[in-house]
Amino acid sequence: MKFLFASDSFKGSLSSEKIIELLTTSANNIFPGCETVGVPIADGGEGTVDAVIAVTKGEKRFVNVRGPLMEEAGSSYGVFGGDHAIIEMAAASGLPMVPLEKRNPLNTTTMGTGELIRDALEQGYRKIAIAIGGSATNDGGMGAMRALGIRFLDKEGRELEGKGSDLAKVADIDMRGMHPAVAEAEFTVMCDVNNPLTGSDGASYTFGKQKGGTPEILDQLEEGMKNYADVIQRKLGVDVDRVPGAGAAGGLGAALRVFLRADLKSGIETVLDLIDFDGLLEGTDLVVTGEGRMDWQSAFGKVPSGIGRRCRAKGVPAVAIVGGMGDGAEKIYEFGVESILPTINGAMEIQEAMDRAQELYAGAADRMFRMLRAGMKLGESPCGED
Repeated sequence: MKFLFASDSFKGSLSSEKIIELLTTSANNIFPGCETVGVPIADGGEGTVDAVIAVTKGEKRFVNVRGPLMEEAGSSYGVFGGDHAIIEMAAASGLPMVPLEKRNPLNTTTMGTGELIRDALEQGYRKIAIAIGGSATNDGGMGAMRALGIRFLDKEGRELEGKGSDLAKVADIDMRGMHPAVAEAEFTVMCDVNNPLTGSDGASYTFGKQKGGTPEILDQLEEGMKNYADVIQRKLGVDVDRVPGAGAAGGLGAALRVFLRADLKSGIETVLDLIDFDGLLEGTDLVVTGEGRMDWQSAFGKVPSGIGRRCRAKGVPAVAIVGGMGDGAEKIYEFGVESILPTINGAMEIQEAMDRAQELYAGAADRMFRMLRAGMKLGESPCGED
């Protein structure tokens, strides 16, 4: 009997590593001598670098960059396999890096994310994956591209700093200084939104409020983003609003696609490819996945849906242990997950459930493996035979 454990973390209570530990203990108690394999999993958001390098036996490279407000900040990215690098933009341009009272997307930049990309290129990495969740920015990716040698100029020919307020000032783009290694590299953007760059569903109006944008600021950013899109179309012949995901991360999706020719892919699918999840499924009898709360959104780019699809394609059953279930959680059954088992074993407040997360998860794991053992005995029963 071989079990594969591949669960997302339960945010604020259980790490993927702790979940693997609890499942391994329970599996060995109920099925002595079983084989267990555990892999930390993330969907392209927080923890993605840690999950990938844990499975691939990679390491982190630590560098200093400029943060969202151009402050000096320590950051890092993951490297593995000789030529692979994986970057979380949140590690250099993330919203938690900006104090609440200073959050204003007119003033923030993706410069630090570009500096991580530049460092990876200069270290010789040519297959670079970039997770773009959790940004503090709405600069159209200008800051990141500036770090790679592209110059954004105003109507007087002066170079712009590359922050949100500069969008309206862009009159020209000079790409002659683009880092030469860009042409040799393959870029993958881990992105699970299809928002356009501008409009009511675009970068500014959809994501700007959570970054500190007031209605007035969002209007200003939207007008600036329209100008930016017009300049890109005039200079490069690309209608960036027709690029799915261009509005992700305050328009960084657009810059990565247009200037670096990056492929935009689902975060969880990219992670599963990087860790060769299909290979891990060989010889596996059951996969246990999960997340902190499962609802209708779990079917769209989250860890359980990605795991479930891969398992179904290989004919391996998958089940999910979750902290709680919300509306539409059962939709996950359409994506290859056979059953959902919540950890909650009685009426309790959310805080109590989080405080007791380890105990509750261990209990749920025991119940699941015991039910599996009972099902196996039922399968061996001669019921129905004469």
